[in-house]
Amino acid sequence: MSNNFKALIVNQEGEKFTREIKTIERSFLKHGDVLVKVDYSTLNFKDALILKNGARLVKEFPHIPGIDFSGTVVESASDKFKEGDEIIQTGWRVGEIYFGGYSQYAKVNSNFLVKKPKGITSRQAMMLGTAGMTAIQCAFTTKQTREVLLLGEKVNDVIVTGASGGVGSIAVMILSKMGCNVTAATTKPNEDYLKSLGAKNIIKSGDLDKEARPLDKGLYDGAVDTVGGNILANILTHVKPNGIVAACGNASSIKLNTTVMPFIIRGVKLWGIDSVSVSIKRREFLWDEVSKLIDFDLLNKSIKELSLEQLLVEFPKMLEGKTSGRYIINVNK
Repeated sequence: MSNNFKALIVNQEGEKFTREIKTIERSFLKHGDVLVKVDYSTLNFKDALILKNGARLVKEFPHIPGIDFSGTVVESASDKFKEGDEIIQTGWRVGEIYFGGYSQYAKVNSNFLVKKPKGITSRQAMMLGTAGMTAIQCAFTTKQTREVLLLGEKVNDVIVTGASGGVGSIAVMILSKMGCNVTAATTKPNEDYLKSLGAKNIIKSGDLDKEARPLDKGLYDGAVDTVGGNILANILTHVKPNGIVAACGNASSIKLNTTVMPFIIRGVKLWGIDSVSVSIKRREFLWDEVSKLIDFDLLNKSIKELSLEQLLVEFPKMLEGKTSGRYIINVNK
């Protein structure tokens, strides 16, 4: 490998926060036991927050953000990986407290890595990234946990909030692939796009963004919520008996003003989804399921591929709610 390569560096000096693409040396990489030549990274909401001002997630500066990446092992001091292995990195606070994937090379702890399944490409892995892994966990929780683990009734009607976002759009696709009738709640005027992913019904998120009643008409067997706040509170009141609501985001609000009624009258379950510290064994299982659940040709229509330079222009739009679909970062572009 070349000793010099390109990376996006964020820095904090006093009140001044900067983000700049620089040429750095290999010695700059200070974490981990596996060196990876990075192919792709992604832009997630957490990445956008870090790029804005560190979001109190970054503990040391200067720092390389990027919570996801895929690529090929160049060097390894671990017996788990060898040169030439194709890997996927998501979670474990990489890009936050450890250097991340907005760099042509990354050095990472071998305990954080998963070998890429043969059925998908490095680019396809980042078409999913953390958003995809979160969406798959949500879908399995909402449907498979009830039907298989809890031996419950079949899950037919589900609702996905924030359906135009990275997690929401992939959740719509997966749940539709699993045979569910999906209602997509969104603020964006993109009905055709959501229906192409498999959504049967489209509703406006604003219709749910109000103070919730203790219980409302049961409409859904389960739900995936990516936004929190009043919308989640209302979703809980509309879930039928024994339904599971997988909650994974707070784009609307971190607060939840609800009552115990959905839980003690209908047995509704609110299931938190954490994509950061999922076990390697579960990650491997989920990645192996990807090729069965994702139509990559269809998903690719909503993918926007950016260079590191373009990333600096685009990330503020995500924070303003002006993006949809997925963004992948080609660090070698």
